[in-house]
Amino acid sequence: MSSRVPSAPTAASPADTARERTLGGLYALAAYLLWGFLPLYFLLLVPTGPWELVAWRILFSLVFCVLLLAVTRGWHRFGVILRNPRLMGWTALAGAFIYVNWQVFILGTLSGHVIETSLGYFVNPVVTVLFGVLFLRERLRITQWVAIGLAVVAIAVIVFGYGQFPWIALSLAFSFGLYGLVKKRIGPSVDAVSGLTLETVWLIPVAVVQLLIVSAGAGLTIGTAGPGHTVLLLLVGVVTAVPLLLFASGARRVPLTVIGLLQFAAPILQFITGAWLLGETMTPERWFGFGLVWLALIVLSVDSVLHARRARGVSDVAAFT
Repeated sequence: MSSRVPSAPTAASPADTARERTLGGLYALAAYLLWGFLPLYFLLLVPTGPWELVAWRILFSLVFCVLLLAVTRGWHRFGVILRNPRLMGWTALAGAFIYVNWQVFILGTLSGHVIETSLGYFVNPVVTVLFGVLFLRERLRITQWVAIGLAVVAIAVIVFGYGQFPWIALSLAFSFGLYGLVKKRIGPSVDAVSGLTLETVWLIPVAVVQLLIVSAGAGLTIGTAGPGHTVLLLLVGVVTAVPLLLFASGARRVPLTVIGLLQFAAPILQFITGAWLLGETMTPERWFGFGLVWLALIVLSVDSVLHARRARGVSDVAAFT
């Protein structure tokens, strides 16, 4: 037997750490850019309606995730999760929340409310902070309360000034906030591919029912609108899964404060798409309401960065989102 003692693992050099952080930032930014352009992709799928589109999104996402599990040899991790009833329950709940998010987002996009979908993701960080108080018993700093107050006033301005309750925006904000809460409770026990696979597995009955209803009514559009449309529809699973995997890769490499700041790229692009590319109406009341939301996000972001620097850790907001 050799008496040689194994050497301790070599610590990563500062250059390697900086390279990893840069790579992680690029991964996360790419994820948010792809999410930001999703409305344009879904609009290319017309005449496919929102109920059929979400059903295909579920089924094709599952197919893509199964292929990824096979390529990455992730079946062992997947099997461990299957044998854990607690994790299975959490993934089912996550699936329910992401279904609501997907369905409302596509309904909003295809009905000419892309600006309102962007509002939902602008409001989401504020909702996330509020959930920290309600479910995780976190104590908020004064600046975080100010941000919540500004967001509440912004919603009131939009409701009373614009004369329409922003149900699309609030549904997106709360469903994604609850999805994030569930993901936080699951933690690292479920990897990104296995998690999305199980979430879509739970949603198979919903997808099948929706396809049957659409088929019995107006009829399914897959394969009826030309080969280009069919290819784009078949790729909807890839378009769904790739940003999630990029995000997971980025989140492992960079501080969560960076992730918290990068997340605003997606709603900014969605807002630009709705307001300038699609020509959706922005009344003065809407501008004022959005301005208050953006002010709330500035307050929240500055507070997050300063607190992270003081604590040499991660911010409450970024860690939860």
